[in-house]
Amino acid sequence: MKWGTLYSAEYVNRLHSMVKRNLTYDFKMVCFTDDDEGIIDDVQCFPIPEIDLPGNLPERMWKKLTTFKADLYGLKGTALFLDLDIVILDNMDCFFDLEGDFRIIKDYDMKFWRITGNSSVYRFAIGEQGYVFDYFLKNFESIRKQHRNEQEYLTWAIHEKGLLQYWPKEWCPSFKYDCASKIPFAFWKKPSIPKDAKIIIFHGEINPHKAIEGGRGKWYRYVPPAPWVADYWK
Repeated sequence: MKWGTLYSAEYVNRLHSMVKRNLTYDFKMVCFTDDDEGIIDDVQCFPIPEIDLPGNLPERMWKKLTTFKADLYGLKGTALFLDLDIVILDNMDCFFDLEGDFRIIKDYDMKFWRITGNSSVYRFAIGEQGYVFDYFLKNFESIRKQHRNEQEYLTWAIHEKGLLQYWPKEWCPSFKYDCASKIPFAFWKKPSIPKDAKIIIFHGEINPHKAIEGGRGKWYRYVPPAPWVADYWK
């Protein structure tokens, strides 16, 4: 999904290129967007599915929940949702081969009691979990009080049905937590690729183009350049 101006069409096109290099199965890439200018023809674009929410809300990524509509432009099959700001490193057939009705990243706050997932990469059967979206619309006011953002609600809703399963931890490491080092080590230790990583997840202030050049901002958030990102993010 792409809306607003944070990410350009370049991010969509690079994502398609990375998937094409790293997936042996036939696939169709779909982008839900409010602006398809510059997106290559190999990506099928649709308007962002409608969601009736009050205006002027803080950004909590609620739009992503529209992927669970029972009727999603007539699309069918198994869907692997990918955030735009990821970097694919290796063959990703395993994300389709692994059994389970629903798979998501285990959130990087690894307290044993937290079930929340990170929705940068999740897999589902299109149209088969429409209750996620329907319940959200009917109970929006209570949900926004109970759940901080869409991934927290999504994980809860799937867990309530007994379908929640996570990807193996090593497949989707966080650039922030697993590749880059904390201060003071970051001043001399460059970011590295964790063993068995398939997809690097970027969250917070650092995105792929910033990671290549190194972090900006306050000294205690310093991240040295990771030129290896450019080898994959193309």
